[in-house]
Amino acid sequence: MAEKVLVTGGAGYIGSHCVVELIEAGYQPVVVDNFSNAVREGADDVPESIHRIQKLLDTNIEFHELDLLDRTGLEKLFKKHSFSAVMHFAGLKAVGESVEQPLRYYRVNLTASMNLLEVMQAHKVHNLVFSSSATVYGDPQHLPIDEEHPVGGCTNPYGKTKYFIEEMIKDHCKAEKDWNAVLLRYFNPIGAHSSGLIGEDPQGIPNNLLPYVAQVAIGRRECLSVFGNDYETLDGTGVRDYIHVVDLAKGHIASLKKLKDSCGCKVYNLGTGTGYSVLQMVKAMEKASGRKISYKIAPRRGGDIASCYADPRLAEKELGWKAEFDLERMCVDLWRWQSMNPTGFSNGTAS
Repeated sequence: MAEKVLVTGGAGYIGSHCVVELIEAGYQPVVVDNFSNAVREGADDVPESIHRIQKLLDTNIEFHELDLLDRTGLEKLFKKHSFSAVMHFAGLKAVGESVEQPLRYYRVNLTASMNLLEVMQAHKVHNLVFSSSATVYGDPQHLPIDEEHPVGGCTNPYGKTKYFIEEMIKDHCKAEKDWNAVLLRYFNPIGAHSSGLIGEDPQGIPNNLLPYVAQVAIGRRECLSVFGNDYETLDGTGVRDYIHVVDLAKGHIASLKKLKDSCGCKVYNLGTGTGYSVLQMVKAMEKASGRKISYKIAPRRGGDIASCYADPRLAEKELGWKAEFDLERMCVDLWRWQSMNPTGFSNGTAS
C-alpha cells in the first residue's frame, strides 16, 4: 500500500506541484489547505489546483479544508490517517506584507507550526520535510550561500518566522532521537507545470517578481515597478537565484527518501547556483512571451537585499538532487501557464 504523506498548504503554488510529484513517485498525498492562497471553484469545496491535478493524473486526491490553527481539526485528521511523513508548506509568505503586519506573521506561522509538531508527536509521526527559505540567511556575508552561512540575521519578519520554525524543529529533533527532518531553504521558485494546468496564481497584487512580470506581459497589469536600481549589482537591480518549481518539487521527493536513512535533522539549499538581476528576468520573459514588458524604477522595498544565490552542492551530494531546468525553460513554462490562464485559476480556460 502506498505511503500516506500529509501535505499542508498543498493547494498552493509549491505545494500543488509537490502533490503531482508525490503521486508520480507512488505516494498517496492527503492535502490540507485553508484557501488563504488557493482558489475555490465549483460547489464541492475542493481547490481548483487539486481539481486540475486530478484531471492531469486521472486520480482522486483526498482534500480537507483545514487551518493549522485549528488544533482540534488537526487532531481529528491524524486520528483518521497513519501518515509516514508530513510536508509542511502552510504559512503566510509575503516579505513586504510581513514588514507591515509582523504580529500576524508570527501568530499564524509559528502557532500553526507548533500545533503541527505537537500533533505529529502525539500520533508518533516523526518524519518531516519543512518548506523553509533562503531569507533565513539575511543579508549575505558571502556568495554563493552554502548551508554553513550564518542564519538568523533576517531582514524581515517572514524570514524570522522561517528561522524560528527551523530552530523549533532542530531543538525537537535533538530532544526526540527518533525524529527525522529535512529543512529545505528555497531560493526563488518560478515556472509552472509543463501542462499549463497548474502554476502560481497570487491572490491580489503579486508580491514576487515573476508573477507580476507575467501579468504585465498578458495585459493584466499595466507596468512593473522595479524596486531599486542602485544596488551594487551588474545593472543596479536586485539579483536572485531562480529555480523551476518542478525542480523544487523533485527536491522534496529526494528529501522523503533521505528521511528513511534516519538522518536526524538536515538542512539543504534548493537553488541553481546562478543569480539573475530583475532586468535580466524582464528580458528573459520578453523573449519567452514575445511581448514588450513595461517597467518603471521605484524606491527600494523594505527588507530587500542586493544579491542572493545558492551553493546547492550539498543537496547534490547527499540527496542526489540537482536543478535541471534552465532560465529559458522556467520562463517558457511560466508563460504557457499565464497565457492559458490569463486571470489565473478562476477563469477556468485550462480546465
